[in-house]
Amino acid sequence: MQIEADHARILSGVRYGLTLGSPIALFIENRDWENWREKMAIEDPGVAGRIEKLTDPRPGHADFAGSIKYHQDDIRNIIERSSARETTMRVALAAICRKFLSEFGIRVYSHVVKIGGVEAFAFPHDANASEYFARVEESPVRCGDKLAEQRMMEIIDRAVETKDTIGGVFEVVVEGLPVGLGSFVHYDRRLDGILAQAMLSIHAMKGVEFGMGFEVANVFGSQVHDRMYPDASGITRRTNAAGGTEGGMSNGERLVMRVAMKPLSSLMQPLESVNLKTGEAVSALKERSDVCAVPAAGIVGEAMALLVLMNPFLEKFGGDSMTEIRAHVDATPRSPWR
Repeated sequence: MQIEADHARILSGVRYGLTLGSPIALFIENRDWENWREKMAIEDPGVAGRIEKLTDPRPGHADFAGSIKYHQDDIRNIIERSSARETTMRVALAAICRKFLSEFGIRVYSHVVKIGGVEAFAFPHDANASEYFARVEESPVRCGDKLAEQRMMEIIDRAVETKDTIGGVFEVVVEGLPVGLGSFVHYDRRLDGILAQAMLSIHAMKGVEFGMGFEVANVFGSQVHDRMYPDASGITRRTNAAGGTEGGMSNGERLVMRVAMKPLSSLMQPLESVNLKTGEAVSALKERSDVCAVPAAGIVGEAMALLVLMNPFLEKFGGDSMTEIRAHVDATPRSPWR
C-alpha cells in the first residue's frame, strides 16, 4: 500500500564498495512497526494486557493450514511469518546478485501483462529490452501497453469500490544469459525447474510458463520449436517459443517466463469462514492489504530470478575472484567444434 519507504542499510560484509567474502548483513526498518509494538510484543504482557486472539481464518491464506500444522490457537502467529512482507529482504539481497550478474552482461526485467481480464500486448521478440522496460518503469501498473494500462487501472478501481481484490500475470525477461546454465543430467539442476520453483515460492503465485507455455499443447511441433540458422556469430533464431531454455539449460536466447498471481486473500468484505475455537460460522478476519499487488510482484519475480541464477552461473564459471570468473567466461567456447 506504499506506506513504507524501505531503505536497506548494509551492516557487514562490504568495505569500500567491495564484498569481503564474509556474510553481508542488511537491515530494513518497517515504518509501520510503531503501530504493532503491543500486538507483537516479545514479552508476554500478562492476561490483562493481551490482545484478543485471532481465530477466524481467511480462505486462500496460510491461516487455517498453518494453525493446524503448528498447533497455534492464535492466527496472528501464522500471519506474521507467512506474510509477503518477507519478500522485501529477497528484493534487497537480489540487488547484490543484480550487481554481480550485470558485470557479465546479464540483465533481468519484468512487466505486467495481465490484470484481471485485461491483457497487454506481448513483449516483441526483437524489441530493445532496455528501451522497452524503461517505459514500463514509468507506468503506474508497470505495463508497457498504454491502452491496457488504462483499462487495468479501471478494473483495480472497480475492485476498490466493491471491496474486492484482483490478480494477474507478470512476465520476467532475462537478457544476456550464456548457453549452458543448468543441466539435463540431474532433475534438480534443470534451469527451468529451478526458476519455476523460485517463482512459485513467492506468495500468491499459482502458475508459471516459459515461452509459449501452455499454448504448446495446442499446436504441432513444427509450430513450436525454434529453428536455427547460421550467421556471422554462429547460430541465430527468428523465434523464441522455448522461452530461452532447452533440455533444462539456457540456450542463449532471452529467457521469458510468465507467472500467474491469484487475487489476494485479505478482502475488505470478508468471505465466509469457520471459527477455529468454536466451530461456528463466521466472517474471515480483516487485515491491512493491497487490492492488487501484481505490479509489485513482478519486482519480487525479478529478485527470485536473480537469486537463483547465481548458483548455475557460478557452478559453470566459478572462481575465487571476479578476475578469475571473467577469465572462465571468456575462455568458454561457443561451439563444441571451436
